[in-house]
Amino acid sequence: PAPADPPLATPFAPVGSPRPPAASPSAPAGPSAAADSPPALFSLDDLGPPADPLPASATEDALAAVPSILAAGPGGTEFGTFAHTVFEATDFAADDLDAELARTVGAALARRPVDIGDRATIIAGLRAAIETPLGPLVGGLRLRDVRREDRLDELTFELPLVGGDEPTGELTPAAIGAVLRAHLAPGDPLAGYADRLEDPELRASVRGYLTGSIDLVVRVGDAFAIADYKTNWLAAPGEALTAWHHRPAALAAEMEHAHYGLQALLYTAALHRYLRWRLRGYDPERHLAGVLYLFVRGMTGPDTPTVDGTPCGVFAWRPPAPLVLALSDVLDRGAA
Repeated sequence: PAPADPPLATPFAPVGSPRPPAASPSAPAGPSAAADSPPALFSLDDLGPPADPLPASATEDALAAVPSILAAGPGGTEFGTFAHTVFEATDFAADDLDAELARTVGAALARRPVDIGDRATIIAGLRAAIETPLGPLVGGLRLRDVRREDRLDELTFELPLVGGDEPTGELTPAAIGAVLRAHLAPGDPLAGYADRLEDPELRASVRGYLTGSIDLVVRVGDAFAIADYKTNWLAAPGEALTAWHHRPAALAAEMEHAHYGLQALLYTAALHRYLRWRLRGYDPERHLAGVLYLFVRGMTGPDTPTVDGTPCGVFAWRPPAPLVLALSDVLDRGAA
């Protein structure tokens, strides 16, 4: 199946650049806008190429025995759009989740017909994702536990970059990379992403506005977490999709190689500014819970396997508050 998400669409993405071919683990291993160009409106939708293959370890062999329920679903952007539509419309805390999913799946297909294969299997896979614990970052919370009043779907934003209509400087990938180097410890899962921001395929600099939409913001106690749904197919063509393809190391590589790390950073900056505006007494240390990238094909329900306490299919990351503040400042003023 084709990867589920469309090509890279960050502000630094090269215009019209082709998407690299998929490169998933094989069994059992498991932006150019010049500084003097006019202001522009950049989009942040789903992001691009899958990760490179990773070596297997003996402790991960058992993961290959856990099949993906949503492997039954097709690849491609249509299935990704379908899944996003269903998640947005579904009341995760409904008393009868099966009936709720039957309703929202039916409504999504009536609105935009997609060949999803066996509907009952897809509903079972979506339910499994909703019932999967999301890990220690949010205290084992599941989407199933999130009531309507504790969630905000499709939070849209438009952020001015270095002055917006009246640019005061330039924003470069290197400036964002410098923020990461200054604030992330060596063991952080995105510590190496600063090097990726030096990718010559990225634009040298941008200015204008950044527009986008966060799939889901969840209230967790007094804090708020970002959740982003991904339906990417992480296995090689013809290979059975399993929990092995969704282990933490594979997801961390996907985050880095597909530039989802940049997406997560920009989403965090957007939520930071939103809460600063809307929440009295806002403190990023207290009120930003972190980021959850939900690779739903790897989320197989309450018994989803874990690696060192982290469930397969869930990439969880909490950027330090000083990083968020520094990032917001760089987006506003550019490099120091």
